[in-house]
Amino acid sequence: MDAAYLGVRQRLEEFEERLSPFAVRSRCSRGRLRTEAPSPLRTEFQRDRDRIIHCKAFRRLKHKTQVFITPLSDHFVTRLTHTLEVAQIARTISRALNLNEDLTEAIALGHDLGHTPFGHVGEDVLNELSLDGFRHNEQSLRVVDILEREGQGLNLTWEVRDGILNHSKPFCDILGLGWGEVGTLEGGVCKIADVVAYINHDLEDALRAGLLSPGDIPDEVIRVLGTSHSERINTLVTDLVVYSWAVTGDQPLNPSEKPALGMSPGVLKASSGLRDFLFQKVYKARSAELEAERARLTLRRLYRYFLDHSQELPREYSIIGESVERKVIDYIAGMTDQFAWRVAESLPDTFKVGRC
Repeated sequence: MDAAYLGVRQRLEEFEERLSPFAVRSRCSRGRLRTEAPSPLRTEFQRDRDRIIHCKAFRRLKHKTQVFITPLSDHFVTRLTHTLEVAQIARTISRALNLNEDLTEAIALGHDLGHTPFGHVGEDVLNELSLDGFRHNEQSLRVVDILEREGQGLNLTWEVRDGILNHSKPFCDILGLGWGEVGTLEGGVCKIADVVAYINHDLEDALRAGLLSPGDIPDEVIRVLGTSHSERINTLVTDLVVYSWAVTGDQPLNPSEKPALGMSPGVLKASSGLRDFLFQKVYKARSAELEAERARLTLRRLYRYFLDHSQELPREYSIIGESVERKVIDYIAGMTDQFAWRVAESLPDTFKVGRC
């Protein structure tokens, strides 16, 4: 085999030595759950990115709700387009801060693989039904560790798995400080990029749907972040990069100092205000609508039916050595919106949506 071909990965790893001293090098990864021979052409994080893009759970994201269930327009954000926006924003930030862009991209592409049908309405229902509770970030890790490849999982690196598990944030702080501490700066970038993406595209979707008008947007948001979608994203990303410049390694630090990601106080306050505004005016309003209630009924009927008829679960779920309840939750969580509707409609009359 040609020697140049065999040296591609080594050349890519050498290029990573130019990154920030605080970036993660793929050759320094903590490794995989199962040891594998290295690729001659790709770094470990590039392999993870490719495995995620080619997995079934990633494809299903195109038919999973972000916020608006069964929208009439094709221009509303889906879970897949949200994921791609997060990856784009995260890569821009990571590149500007001289972090490992491949690791950042892999985490961003995999962060929502475990999200339910019907968005956070579906997540809330499964959290109520599951004996162990349900959080989509934990399910995303379960997807890549176990559920893909008929129980074999994708065998991703520790750094990508850590970023996927710890991307989720509490409602009180858009930076996610003190909640699910992520082990790499690249994972931290994805954590923030997730918020930057959704507070902007969810606002645009609410305007598109007529749920909000431009005059409803808080004055502070417009004054600090900008009047348009692109202005707001540019303000947030630029502010994050400038405020976090020590991450690049180009700025001297005290030996005891550890560089951190953050935003200036004014921009952080305005972006938190925009998120709070969306929770009050969009997310809570959507969760009270008729389609959301139909979604809740659908998931509850599916759960009850498959608990009683576990023999009808697909083989890829039945081969896993877990409880019936866990298998049912895994199956429902993996469904797309339309598939969940169709399966619910195919149930016997006593289990159908709209029946008692």
